[in-house]
Amino acid sequence: MHYSLGIDAGGTYTDAILVKDSDGSVVSSSKALTTYPDLVGGIRNAIEGLDTDDLEKINLVSVSTTLATNTVLEGTGCPVALILMGEHPVKGDFPAKHVLSTSGGHDFNGDELEKPDMELVKNFVEKIKDDVAAFAVSSFFSIRNPEHELAITELIHEMTGMPVVCGHELSQDLGAYERAVTAALNAQLIPISHKFIRSVMDEIKRKNIDARLLMLKCDGTVVGLKDALDKPVETIFSGPAASLVGASFLSGMDTCAVVDVGGTSTDVSVIRDGIPELSDTGAVVGGWKTRVRATRMETSAMGGDSHVWTRSSNVYVGPRRVVPLCLASSKYPSFLNKLKKSPIPLRSVLDRNVQPTKFFMRSGFKPVGLDDSETEVLSVIGYEPMSLDEISILSKRYPSTIIIDSLIQKRLVQAIGFTPTDALHVLGEYDQWDCEASKVGAEKLGRLSKMTSYELCHKVKDIVARNMAFDLMSFVLPGIDRKGIKKIVEGQFDSRFKVDIPVVLLGGPVSAYKDIMGAIIDADIIIPEHAEVGNAAGALFGKGIKRVEIIVRPITVADPSEGYLVFSPMGRNTFDGYREAVEYASMHGKEFVIDYMGECGVSKDNVEVRMTQKTFSPEDWKHDPLETVIQITGIGFPKKFMM
Repeated sequence: MHYSLGIDAGGTYTDAILVKDSDGSVVSSSKALTTYPDLVGGIRNAIEGLDTDDLEKINLVSVSTTLATNTVLEGTGCPVALILMGEHPVKGDFPAKHVLSTSGGHDFNGDELEKPDMELVKNFVEKIKDDVAAFAVSSFFSIRNPEHELAITELIHEMTGMPVVCGHELSQDLGAYERAVTAALNAQLIPISHKFIRSVMDEIKRKNIDARLLMLKCDGTVVGLKDALDKPVETIFSGPAASLVGASFLSGMDTCAVVDVGGTSTDVSVIRDGIPELSDTGAVVGGWKTRVRATRMETSAMGGDSHVWTRSSNVYVGPRRVVPLCLASSKYPSFLNKLKKSPIPLRSVLDRNVQPTKFFMRSGFKPVGLDDSETEVLSVIGYEPMSLDEISILSKRYPSTIIIDSLIQKRLVQAIGFTPTDALHVLGEYDQWDCEASKVGAEKLGRLSKMTSYELCHKVKDIVARNMAFDLMSFVLPGIDRKGIKKIVEGQFDSRFKVDIPVVLLGGPVSAYKDIMGAIIDADIIIPEHAEVGNAAGALFGKGIKRVEIIVRPITVADPSEGYLVFSPMGRNTFDGYREAVEYASMHGKEFVIDYMGECGVSKDNVEVRMTQKTFSPEDWKHDPLETVIQITGIGFPKKFMM
């Protein structure tokens, strides 16, 4: 008998689930706290929490994570530099600390427009190399010819040895701005992703598990280890994608809407006939529009560990994730007494960092690119919770919110505060950690917001539940005015919504929010068994799919007899005739897909290859097609999908 192991590393918890290969039944599941900065502790605890002595019989490990999503949502990615070549149509900012625009780029056929200014690039890299952790390079029409990106990459590697991400490696779609954003986000995530995957590999090796390792992508499909290491941006939303696939498996519903409440975010998506809905355009995360194909979803930065804070008697939830007071008190024996003694600030100075329930501690990540003020504040923050007053005494001045925010964004400081998880502890609907700390925090925030502690906690619970309902209805009613949806969700009208497909809730204490959602939405709301580890289940049941798009065009429109160009992820190739070009594209596209599936552990016999071919020509065109688009999709069915 053999087993498959699913692991999901979230912002707060690392979950594990063990499934019997023969029939897909759940043998055991486990939850453990995610550990920072070394994730291996949480992974180890989750695996050790499984009720089994048969780890040596595991032959497949599949992983999903919300770490990439949370990193982008919270703006805590590693600092990177972005080099743009050619006339990029700039639509907005870029997720990079340093940006250089220089000459270079190609035209639609991949012919060079202008040579890159290598000396300018060299000076730029030399100047900022100590201030970043990785580089991203995006050249105009690099999807037609990547030679400029590759030349810059070679130069950066020679000068720094740092990771470099090229735009052409991530997307074959048009859209220079979105491709540059995608490359920069990928560069931000590479150090974080490598650390996570290494942690998984180290723990699997330590447990003497001889298994193939896969990782779930954001479209609900799995990828081999190489792609997961090289393209971590494609794991953005892999956690939500896992919840979608996992919800379908655990509930037995091939078609359903899924609301997944994690520690940092709430994610809503739909699966139909066992296939996740994909967005028509690239995924949007943290306000950044990318070229990454992902499950269509509604995501908000509100989860069980979102920071609850008050100002002007108003109560806010999120967007930052913090360590719940109840959890901090369980981990640090002196914390409860420190929380009780925390003074109530003047209402006039309150902000998200100046709160009687807000504390800070070092995360353990290595400092990179700090200014003098940040270095001074970080030097006095220890590895146990400290209030702003304590920090100010040691640093001889009160640290500004801007400096604290910067240190949090750089993942150097972890914040502690009141959360929806604390609210449920006070209300008696969740008792995982120290309820006393939650009660003390609720009393302090309640006093500032002119409520009793129970009124405050009911309000927080109501905010979270209505946010879940709002995200769900915004998702199932695309194009409908969101302000109108919000008014109905907030109860401003004598009406409620009706959803005709089942709604599956995933997450730890989601049962606490079911009644409030039911009062707003008329739907079959389901909380399946093992809902608390739905993402880990989803990591195991994503299909192995690889999609490739190849384009065939004449070298010159004026005289197609000059030959044809083939543009693909494998590069640009030239052929004398149209049929030769199409035959090459079809044959090598299939080989590319089958080879990729082999890296994922799927044999050629278990791969179904589908190919579509579309041609485009203007009126009165008397030659072979002006453009031919060949889409090749490989669907892998390894043993874990054949239950």
